[in-house]
Amino acid sequence: MMKRLIYIIVFILPLCLTFQTASANELLIWDQLQGKAPKGYVLLFRHSLAPGVGDPANFKLNDCSTQRNLSAEGREDAKEIGQWLQRRGVKIARVESSRWCRAKETAQLLNLGKVRLNRNLDSLFQEADATKHPQTSKVRQQIINHRNKTGLLVLVGHYVNIAALTGVGVDSGEGILVRADNKGVIKVVGATPDLGD
Repeated sequence: MMKRLIYIIVFILPLCLTFQTASANELLIWDQLQGKAPKGYVLLFRHSLAPGVGDPANFKLNDCSTQRNLSAEGREDAKEIGQWLQRRGVKIARVESSRWCRAKETAQLLNLGKVRLNRNLDSLFQEADATKHPQTSKVRQQIINHRNKTGLLVLVGHYVNIAALTGVGVDSGEGILVRADNKGVIKVVGATPDLGD
């Protein structure tokens, strides 16, 4: 029993503290942006919880009944993260979304402003190489073009698309904050909190 306790103190506790520190560091950027119109920041946000994987075989873009849709938990999570962002008081430049119903609904429930549909944010789940896909290139250029513009650009999309852009995977209803540097390299500078904890 004593050996197990020592193991936990020596090995497990530092890992937990490191994880908590990393999570806290991801949130620090929001304190710097609070109440401001930041320049060049883009929030890549994954749609909230929509149970399942991919899309049904009978998927139709303009028919939500043929798609995976947000669960009640997913809807609540989207509202909560929207409220969290609103409390930060960060000026929003624009909100754009994939045309998939689960992404559109997430963007609307964030309640950060009028939602514009952007086909370049549509799911790349079926694509062999999302990193080299033209949609990814266009969103990458959009982030670079936003580098000298004020206000937070919010892009609501899908796991595969965000991972293709950044190499980072995000859970449903979570996002990462990115900014392009003066060489056009997109860097991850923060994340939204996991409000489920």
